[in-house]
Amino acid sequence: MTSDPAVARPRVWLPFLVVVLIWGSTWIVIRDQLGSGGVTVPPSWSVSYRFLVAGLALGAVAIVRRERVAWTRDFLGFAAALALLQFVLNFNFVYRAEAHITSGLVAVVFALLVVPNAVLARLFLKQRVSARFVAGSAVAAAGVALLFVHEARADPGAVGATLTGIALTGCAILSASCANVMQATARARRHAMVPTLAVAMLMGSAMDAAFALATVGPPVIDPRPAYLAGLLYLGLVGSSLAFTLYFRIIRAIGPAKAAYNGVMVPVVAMALSTLFEGYRWSALAAAGALLAMAGLVIALSARRPAG
Repeated sequence: MTSDPAVARPRVWLPFLVVVLIWGSTWIVIRDQLGSGGVTVPPSWSVSYRFLVAGLALGAVAIVRRERVAWTRDFLGFAAALALLQFVLNFNFVYRAEAHITSGLVAVVFALLVVPNAVLARLFLKQRVSARFVAGSAVAAAGVALLFVHEARADPGAVGATLTGIALTGCAILSASCANVMQATARARRHAMVPTLAVAMLMGSAMDAAFALATVGPPVIDPRPAYLAGLLYLGLVGSSLAFTLYFRIIRAIGPAKAAYNGVMVPVVAMALSTLFEGYRWSALAAAGALLAMAGLVIALSARRPAG
């Protein structure tokens, strides 16, 4: 897929595969967090709980490893920006998107993260984007368009919901992309990864809680074992572990190449969506998914997609 020797190193591809498996499964867990026979927890409160768990876990790891950060204005500003983009805007948009479309479809659309990652890396990091990358990205976008057409044909009355879900996912992509590119900057490298993520996640949790309190009222919790187990999985595995691995990959090979997981995560997510959400495939949907994945493969097979 690429001739970059950095991508072939075990310290890059092994955590990459772990992240793919984790994030391929988190979409279906998020779906359950939105309510499945128990108390309906507003998305912002679920997001807040998730990053409270994740931040405390990473904070404990940083303490055990004696990793520290300098509590400077630069550090606090960086952590706050990361918190807002990655752990507030991104996830609030994603959780709300899944209230309108299936988790698998959200995952396929989110695979387009590679496009703004490459564009922003070009604008802010001066990393070149090849013509092949642009062409492949266009093919991938066409595949997502076919998936939308499938959803519209399957349920004409739900066109508005589908458009809303895709639009919310698009907002999540832009937020996540900005956070991704931040991790590839010299400013990010000045701060230790684990304690920085811990502080950003706890800041994000506080921002999410403030937003939830202002918009939907006091905290709500679903006592179902499935909800609580899902919360722990999303916090400890889907956030603490996965983001630490993913951001290290970004720092090693750049934001565009790190988005390779966008080709593989939807495969896992769509398989789980088919099994647990009853996603119904058609020739059009299959063609759209294949076209989206093929486009991303073409884009990322360029010798220098970016970064």
